[in-house]
Amino acid sequence: MKKSNNYLLPFVLVTSLFFLWAFLHNINPILIPHLKKACRLTDTESALIDSAVYLGYFTIALPAGWFMHHYGYKKGILFGLLLYGIGTILFVPAASARSYEFFLVALFIIASGATFLETVANPYITKLGDKATAEQRLNFAQSFNGVGAFLAPIIGGKFILSGIEHTPQELAAMTPQALSDYLSFEAGMVKIPYIVIAAIVFVVLALFFVTHIPEIKEADEKSESSFSWKVFRHKHLRGAVIAEFFYVGSQVGVGSFFIRFSKYVMNMPEKDAAFRWGSIAMVGFMVGRFTGTFFMKYIRPARLLSLYACINIILLLVSIFAHGATAAYALMAVPFFMSIMFPTIFALGIKDLGEETKIASSFLVMSIVGGAFVPLVMGKISDLTGGNIQLAYLVPAICFAVILFFARSQDTKGNNVQVKNTH
Repeated sequence: MKKSNNYLLPFVLVTSLFFLWAFLHNINPILIPHLKKACRLTDTESALIDSAVYLGYFTIALPAGWFMHHYGYKKGILFGLLLYGIGTILFVPAASARSYEFFLVALFIIASGATFLETVANPYITKLGDKATAEQRLNFAQSFNGVGAFLAPIIGGKFILSGIEHTPQELAAMTPQALSDYLSFEAGMVKIPYIVIAAIVFVVLALFFVTHIPEIKEADEKSESSFSWKVFRHKHLRGAVIAEFFYVGSQVGVGSFFIRFSKYVMNMPEKDAAFRWGSIAMVGFMVGRFTGTFFMKYIRPARLLSLYACINIILLLVSIFAHGATAAYALMAVPFFMSIMFPTIFALGIKDLGEETKIASSFLVMSIVGGAFVPLVMGKISDLTGGNIQLAYLVPAICFAVILFFARSQDTKGNNVQVKNTH
């Protein structure tokens, strides 16, 4: 009981970090159409917003794991928050310069900070309690990630999107000065929101600095040699890394082009689409996290993962081949069934790895780079088909098929632990 009480405050504080990287990921569906307007981008070019974020994860994940391995959990959190705060501040000069490249650099730095936070928080949460309920505990903590997931598009839609949607003909008819003024106005819409985000991040940084966060040592921790590529001898980790690559790619792809998709299938205004994505799709994502944690008391995690992957394939096929509201609402239902996927794949991947959990966590976070590539492929398909973003959603459907294969392999081989009913 005493040990559990010692873990309560760290659990609460570390769980609060899940909101920050959720906000980063789920503000992208707002930034993509917004900067597409402000910087006059193609669908493929606008997808580089996702690429900057997820390439940040890919390049920084191993250094973050090394840092955590040598200096511990708390210093990893502090350094991650510092990078996150610096990146958000850089949005202000990027907007003033109306430089797309500057925006991408700022996003890369924010993502680097989020990588430290995520590399620390995911494995740390699994260690704060009974090993048999690690998946359940991580899903519960990730439920608060869902809060950031639904708030980000709502806040972004309200404070970043202007609601002004000029046609190409209207833009062409503007004088050079009027066009420049309009584009500068659009770019400047991000300044105040990102100043507020930076202030919040630095307050959280100060809170962690003055709070005691205990280190948790593994019973088998021996030396630095455990931090190596040899961790891939574990087949379930290899499968999890591949599955996580395709999961994050599908998650990012589904959300990033939703505003474009809803405009294409039913001519929905951008502010309305942003609100619906946050208030329906991302609320579903958050609710799915909580209900998924409950379902895992009775259904094996890998089996539930299989079921949800199947449902998402069906929903995406409906969204691709249906029209109007049917297509849009089928796509809005997808996040509910995505909700358990990242933490469940993650927990299955690091199961029973002991001290190798730290390096395994780094590789799993590196696999988030899938989010850099899937939106690019979708954007390219849209550009090559005259802007048919609906057809591009075949790509995340294929990604969910890969996840289904991983889930079935874990379920049939019994590599996941039955989650105990704690009633």
